[in-house]
Amino acid sequence: MFSTRPVRVRFAPSPTGRTHLGSGRTALYNYLLARQTGGRFILRIEDTDQKRFVPGAERELIDSLHWLGLDWDEGPDIDGPHAPYYQSERKEIYLKHARWLIENGFAYNCFCSSKRLEMMRQEQIQSKQNPHYDGLCRSIDPQTAAERARHEPHVVRFKMPEDGTISVKDMLRGEIVVENRNLDDYILVKSDTLALYHLAAMVDDHLMDISHVIRGSEWLSTFALHAHIIRAFGWQEPEWVHLSVFLKPSGKGKMSKRESSDLIKDGYSIFINDLRALGYLPEAVVNWIALMGWSYDDHNEFFSLRDLVERFSLERLNPAPAAINFSKLDHFNGLHIRNLPTHELARRISPYLRSAGYDVDFQSIANFVPLIRERLVTLDEAADWIGFLFSNEVQIEPGQLIGNKMSTEESLAAARGAYTILSDLPAINLENAEPLLRALADELGLTAGQLFGILRVAITGRTVSPPLFESMEILGKEKVLARLNNAVALLSSLSEEDS
Repeated sequence: MFSTRPVRVRFAPSPTGRTHLGSGRTALYNYLLARQTGGRFILRIEDTDQKRFVPGAERELIDSLHWLGLDWDEGPDIDGPHAPYYQSERKEIYLKHARWLIENGFAYNCFCSSKRLEMMRQEQIQSKQNPHYDGLCRSIDPQTAAERARHEPHVVRFKMPEDGTISVKDMLRGEIVVENRNLDDYILVKSDTLALYHLAAMVDDHLMDISHVIRGSEWLSTFALHAHIIRAFGWQEPEWVHLSVFLKPSGKGKMSKRESSDLIKDGYSIFINDLRALGYLPEAVVNWIALMGWSYDDHNEFFSLRDLVERFSLERLNPAPAAINFSKLDHFNGLHIRNLPTHELARRISPYLRSAGYDVDFQSIANFVPLIRERLVTLDEAADWIGFLFSNEVQIEPGQLIGNKMSTEESLAAARGAYTILSDLPAINLENAEPLLRALADELGLTAGQLFGILRVAITGRTVSPPLFESMEILGKEKVLARLNNAVALLSSLSEEDS
């Protein structure tokens, strides 16, 4: 980190769509730098593009950030010394700065109609030129332009130097030199007097004393313009950090929001709120996105948010594109699930059980958490793993009750024998039931696995389940016997069909 200024960073999203992984990572890196240095983290809502405004997007954004564990020091819901934090409420501030640029020769009023601009654009495309403004209004006398601006529709454009170069420095990529003749006279203020990002963000970053601008690589294309604007005002530039691009899981091509529907089919998503609904922990998502563009060393990968605050550094950011690896997310989620204390994991699982229709008391959930902790990849899987514990009965495919390499008759005899043994016990637990059932398997000429497989399906409805005897103990003798009795009836029906 090269700046000696007090660290003040901002996350400045636009409420024009859902909150995705890229936004989450940008917010996270800004947050980590602020918390590590004792600086300030500002949330600013860049809502000047009303045509693309999406109702509910801001609420989803704030919910997503809170869920990830990221809090801010200044913002729309907190206020602060640089309020307001909605760009739509700062219109006059931007117009004042636009007028200064015009008066000092760095910008001009442009009166070209949309029809003329479109014709010009088509001609440039046909002649294989990059579309750009041809500068027609640059030569209008400033006084004449000011008079016309009082009654004619117009935009404000930045007056880009026509020759020379500009050198800009990104902390990850080093010095970048751009020829001014390759830069357009970008629009700063639209005809409806609303400032565009290029002006609004630079003005706000200066007035809010932002020391580091950490943002996505999509802004590299206008990096030089932003530096020109800041230098026109004579302001101190922030340290610039443009983060790496996210690639598709295949590693081929940039990941886009438009392709997110394909991921949903596979049980994944690039949207933060979707990952929450799918049963991922915020700790795991934070761990995962932190490592998509940053590393601590070559062997440590498991980090809590507190760990990341302690160890994060801008110097270890990597500009190389990062492929979105959902298998890695599954891996981290499993690790963080197993890292949670039992009662905390039970608390996290509870909403997913309720959503699946299981009205379960907290202590019961806490009792079964140790049975499934090692098996869970996502929290929403809990209902599949232990739903049988809270159902009056389980749905069984009768054919699954037939043991491995066993006949229907042999399976029926095994189920009946188990029922008889368990009926005689005062209560069912690992210590008293397992030895007796192993002895039964020997008596019937079966392996323990063959017998236990039949019991597992009969009691849980699954061929793979949490530990069998611990599950039986939690279920209780009455339910275990009822389910075994049902299994005996199903096997009896199969036996009659076979005879």
